[in-house]
Amino acid sequence: MALSVAVVVLAAGRSSRMGSSGGHKLLATFEGVPLVRRTVLAALGSVASPVIVVTGHRRMEIEGAIADLDMEMVCNENYQSGIAGSIACGVAAAESVGPDGLMIMLADMPELTAGDLDRLVAAFDTCRGTSIVRAAGHGRPGNPVIFPQSLHARLTELSGDSGARQLIETAGIPVVDLDLGERALIDVDTPEEVTAAGGLLRPSGW
Repeated sequence: MALSVAVVVLAAGRSSRMGSSGGHKLLATFEGVPLVRRTVLAALGSVASPVIVVTGHRRMEIEGAIADLDMEMVCNENYQSGIAGSIACGVAAAESVGPDGLMIMLADMPELTAGDLDRLVAAFDTCRGTSIVRAAGHGRPGNPVIFPQSLHARLTELSGDSGARQLIETAGIPVVDLDLGERALIDVDTPEEVTAAGGLLRPSGW
């Protein structure tokens, strides 16, 4: 029987590198679709389930872009403290289904596809849930990352804005890197990166 993998999509951040326009990168459109919706649709199109989206900054707009989709939303009220709190919120929400693996997915990676996520889940299944499975690009670590059940409690103990990188390095279990090419490396943090990746910025004030 295949192992179960839940997806936690991190969409709570402040978009602080978008500059003085006040724009939110997750509301930029790619092929006419807001980035956060595009990411969640990729997750929903994969074999992983359920999909949990963690919101925070400008939550009403972010949630409005995905409210009709078949996923669960949780809000990290303390999103200003960094990404670790959002990971903990997502892990707590996933506990009710007790998945064998948790895929931590950033909401600002426009090139990732459902097929990419399926390849990560297949690799996790192949190693029978005993390894961390991480997307990579041309030999460089990327995202998303699937964490086995043995590490789920430790994901809730992270702090600040360092994410799970330190846990990956210190967990003491194998890390399987699956090369997805540039798709595993491209995230968009600035207006220039949004545009370079094919996104369309909304007018000032969005």
